[in-house]
Amino acid sequence: MAYTYAFTSADKDSIKRTDADGNVAFVPVAVGNRDYAAYLASGVTATAYVAPAAPAPLTPAEKLANAGLTADELKTLLGI
Repeated sequence: MAYTYAFTSADKDSIKRTDADGNVAFVPVAVGNRDYAAYLASGVTATAYVAPAAPAPLTPAEKLANAGLTADELKTLLGI
């Protein structure tokens, strides 16, 4: 079976292995790991890690909603 490989972090301590059907396995970069040994034997190079984009900053309304408070509850809490 053919796989594609990609590093999961900048540390290159784990590889994401994906098969043709989209099934994913995470392979630790460790001597003695049979899946890592198979990766090395395949001669395939894992694609470089790409950090995810930073999330957009939350709006004040989103921050309030994440706190689990209504605006009135927050005003009461603050004594406003």
